[in-house]
Amino acid sequence: MKLEKVSLLLFCLTLGFLSCNNDDDSDDEVVVEIRDRGEQQMKDNDSLLDYFRNRYYNKSAFDSNPNPKIEDLIIKEVRAEDNISEDADSLLINAVETHQTNFADTDYEFYILRLNQGGGAASPTFADNITVLYEGYTMDDDLNDLTDAFDSKVTPFTIDLVSTMGGVVGWTKVFPTFNVAESFVENGDGTITYNNHGSGVMFVPSGLAYFSGVTTGIPQYSPLIFKFDLLQMRQNDHDGDGIPSYMEDLNGDDFFSLNTEEGLFDGDDTDEDGVHNYFDPDDDGDGVATINEDLNDDGDPTNDDTDGDGIPNYLDPDDKESKS
Repeated sequence: MKLEKVSLLLFCLTLGFLSCNNDDDSDDEVVVEIRDRGEQQMKDNDSLLDYFRNRYYNKSAFDSNPNPKIEDLIIKEVRAEDNISEDADSLLINAVETHQTNFADTDYEFYILRLNQGGGAASPTFADNITVLYEGYTMDDDLNDLTDAFDSKVTPFTIDLVSTMGGVVGWTKVFPTFNVAESFVENGDGTITYNNHGSGVMFVPSGLAYFSGVTTGIPQYSPLIFKFDLLQMRQNDHDGDGIPSYMEDLNGDDFFSLNTEEGLFDGDDTDEDGVHNYFDPDDDGDGVATINEDLNDDGDPTNDDTDGDGIPNYLDPDDKESKS
């Protein structure tokens, strides 16, 4: 899966030069330019809005349908003979939701066509596992032709959303706005039937996708489109310290980041050992495992504060009491 194969180095790319030989004076030098994120976002957004103005979908097939399937979705380009008014609710420009987020110090807008919210009680966080069906396309692809998809899963597929942070960050922004299936039935043939699951289409700018990264089948700086069914989720505790991973996002930006400089606790690495808290079994580096700083043994290390300074023991290197 492409989403898992793109490394976090995508966020660290700078101006690069690729030469056909080792001659510094060669005229065959190819320059790879890293574009300004803000300027690229403006271009991507204009392209997406233009796309929406000229596309419509089969809305009636999804009205009051608790079990929609992305394979039933049809998105077509508007033709003169279609006689679709500018205020038609099937026109994408009128149907999509607009969402905002900030990533890499850039303000982004992304869009969701919500086909079904999902009837389950749970919604995933950016740090959880999800089970989905999906199809991924560029804006130049035919969304009604699966062979045009650069990536797809047509049987239930489980992925840790944390793994998408090195590629399509947009997934961590979109899936938490949906609910999982209301119920499911395990069939005798090994398949599962889901009832009233989340279903939609996300339209993400290149800055929330692969941006300048080189990925097979996807040109650089391409906004991406994903049709998806959200089936199930599982809350993650990656380091097994008793704290759900999403709660170890200390700065609340729905992303795991290291501190930007020594002594500045603006990231998610309390002891500054280069390991994010969500993956660090001793978050404050005091020699006492986080799970053992749950002194009242209620399964929640976040509510133990021995010295009463407002910092829970597992993040306070001054509190070294252990229940073990």
